[in-house]
Amino acid sequence: MKFLLNLLTIFLVQCVVHINGYFITVDPHSEECFFDRAEAGTKLGLMFETVEGGFLDIEVRISGPDQKVIYQGEKESSGKYTFSAYETGIYHYCFSNKMSTLTPKVVMFSMEIGEAPKGTVGAVNEGEAGHTKLEDMIRELSGTLTSIKHEQDYMHVRDRIHRSINESTNSRVVMWSFFEAIVLIVMTVGQVYYLKRFFEVKRVV
Repeated sequence: MKFLLNLLTIFLVQCVVHINGYFITVDPHSEECFFDRAEAGTKLGLMFETVEGGFLDIEVRISGPDQKVIYQGEKESSGKYTFSAYETGIYHYCFSNKMSTLTPKVVMFSMEIGEAPKGTVGAVNEGEAGHTKLEDMIRELSGTLTSIKHEQDYMHVRDRIHRSINESTNSRVVMWSFFEAIVLIVMTVGQVYYLKRFFEVKRVV
C-alpha cells in the first residue's frame, strides 16, 4: 500500500500539465505573439480574456509550425481553445489589436501544454502494463485537476471584470442623477424668479 502511495505521488509530480499565465498590453495597430514547442500528438490549449480597453475585444490567431492557421477569431472578448499538435514544432499564439486606432487592450491568457505521448516499444509484461495503465489514469486525473484550477482562475478574472463594470456603471448613474437634480433645482429657482419679476408691480414715485 505504501509503495502504491509513493508511486502515485511520483506520477502526480511527473504528470502535472505545464501552464503559463500572462497579462499583456497590446497597443493599437500592433500584434503580440507567443510560442510553445510541442511534440506531435501533444494536447495544447489556449484560454484568454480581454480585461481592459475599448469594447473588450481582440483578434486571436493560432498557427502551426508550417504557418498553417489552426484557429482564428475576430473581435472576441474571451475564449478557450484546445487542440492536438499535428506535427512536432513551434506553435504560435498571436493577439492583434490592429483594428483599434487609439485604445490599447489588456489581455490575460494562459497557454497549456500536456504530456507528450509515449510510444510503446515491444511487448510489455503484466506488471508493466498495470503500471502503464495506472500512469495513464493519474495523468488524466492530473490534467483534469489542472483544467479545473485553470477554469476557476478564469472565472475569478471574469467576476472581477464584471464587478468593475457594474461599479463603474453604478457610479455613472449616481453622478448623472445628481447632475439632473442640480439642473432641476436651478431651473425651478430660475422659473420662480422669472415669474416673480413678471408679476412684479413697479411703482413710480
